[in-house]
Amino acid sequence: MAGIDGCPAGWIAVLMDLGGSHPPIMRIERHMAAIVDAPEAPQVIAVDMPIGLPERTQGSGRRPEQLIRPLLGARQSSVFAIPARRAVEAEDYGTACAEALRTSDPPRKVSRQGFHLFPKIREIDSLLRSRPELVARVVEVHPELAFWSMNGERPLPEPKKVKSRPYPPGLALRRALLVRAGLPRDMVEARPPRGAAEDDLLDALVGLAVVIDIARGKGRSFPDPPDRDAHGLPVAIWTLSRPAPASEVAPMSASVSASDTLPVSRRDIAEAHGRIASHIRRTPVWTLPGAFGHDGPVSLKLEFLQHAGSFKSRGAFNTLLSRPVPEAGVAAASGGNHGAAVAYAAKQLGLKARIFVPEISSPAKVAVIRSHGAEVVIGGARYADAQAACDAYVAQSGALRVHPFDADTTIAGQGTVGLEWEEDGAPLDTILVAVGGGGLISGVAAWWAGRVKVVGVEPEGSRALHAALQAGGPVDVDVDSVAADSLGARNTGALVHGICSRAVDHVALVTDAAIREAQGTLWRDWRIATEPGGAAALAALTSGAYRPQAGERVGVLLCGANVELSRLDETVRSLA
Repeated sequence: MAGIDGCPAGWIAVLMDLGGSHPPIMRIERHMAAIVDAPEAPQVIAVDMPIGLPERTQGSGRRPEQLIRPLLGARQSSVFAIPARRAVEAEDYGTACAEALRTSDPPRKVSRQGFHLFPKIREIDSLLRSRPELVARVVEVHPELAFWSMNGERPLPEPKKVKSRPYPPGLALRRALLVRAGLPRDMVEARPPRGAAEDDLLDALVGLAVVIDIARGKGRSFPDPPDRDAHGLPVAIWTLSRPAPASEVAPMSASVSASDTLPVSRRDIAEAHGRIASHIRRTPVWTLPGAFGHDGPVSLKLEFLQHAGSFKSRGAFNTLLSRPVPEAGVAAASGGNHGAAVAYAAKQLGLKARIFVPEISSPAKVAVIRSHGAEVVIGGARYADAQAACDAYVAQSGALRVHPFDADTTIAGQGTVGLEWEEDGAPLDTILVAVGGGGLISGVAAWWAGRVKVVGVEPEGSRALHAALQAGGPVDVDVDSVAADSLGARNTGALVHGICSRAVDHVALVTDAAIREAQGTLWRDWRIATEPGGAAALAALTSGAYRPQAGERVGVLLCGANVELSRLDETVRSLA
């Protein structure tokens, strides 16, 4: 049997004789054919690389990726969305993106990380198409899916890498699972050959564990049976057939929490709370039994009662209290809520503020910004235009830019919502959080990482985080939604993606109609006046975009109150 993985030197292979006649072998080969045709003649080979390519893609890649991604929790982003064959066959990145856009629905480009895998994907594809007799011997695996199987069909609580560097607790956990799966300890703990990294060796070893399971008449494929591409190659990801007994599941390290592996940790959030507590409101938590069509408890964090009408005041205060502010004061680009929060925080701390807003901003929000004494600059059709104007002003004046979402101080400040919610409310299973640029959900997810499922909620017409998680990195999206003035970011940013790809379960998409319905429900039944973005998280629950299990303890973050009352009245009347 053999497990192989791509590595800088070519391919790393681990071969094992199940009969025990020969000791395990570990080697590096430049070409995959050398492993297939090795003197040991491996009967079954597992490779951590896609096999079988689509002519067109629907949604987030091939069916195997779509099936396994929801199983992996914070490791979802490790499942690349494989584009159509024409894109994989392209030799340059621009052509690959053009072909991917032409052959995908919805249209999507190729991530840089995915593009770097294409030569190895082409190598496997060419080998199997030219030698059909090999098709039955070579199977595709995904390491995190195999570890999911070994871990009792649960995602691992620790990553392999943090900030692209090996993370020892995560590597140790995976080694323990491989030993418990039956691989020799000395092989599992061996140093990788020159030309391969620690994680390359682990990925080859977990592939070996899968093919040993297959050789024993077990194994499991996603989908089952496998699909076939236009050339007859199987399209499926294989894993072990059944989970390890619960008594053998490796525990999470007691000394390191999942949050501590993220760029913003629980400690960062706790320190932020100590810094800003005297400047913000500790908004109430309201737990409702059997509300909004759910038979379990629903916990509402009433963050729309925060200073300046939204959670944004938390991140604004944390940034201004964490960094030196120059004489020019502070500047921010905003659809409204962030600008109001920065203006309020600056006023309370005696600082000058200039806020740049796009033309789509709600007059009610612009009025709130001005009421706090900030200078308002209106211009540009979208948020990105306001951000460009803000950046130009910061470069010219030296003012401190307060980013609305993709900054560690902003995210840590927003994460204090989670800290308070945990201290003041009942235990939760799942939390629904509206997403614009992603600063709020990044903070909330960083606080609860590995302990509570965090689900993002975005309008169908403004899905920056959803697109980033699918693409494996931030991408620009078009914005067209009733909630665009608060949830209308075109791009999440790298820091937000780095946290959410590991700590957010998934993103649910809701229609504008569902958002309006949730707005109307909050006003009609509870006399809560929220803006569309503030009601979006609830819309996922009331519309069925997120369907909780019976009795599931669901938290919903109501995050913004800066609504034009005339528009709320129109919404309520239209639903009557």
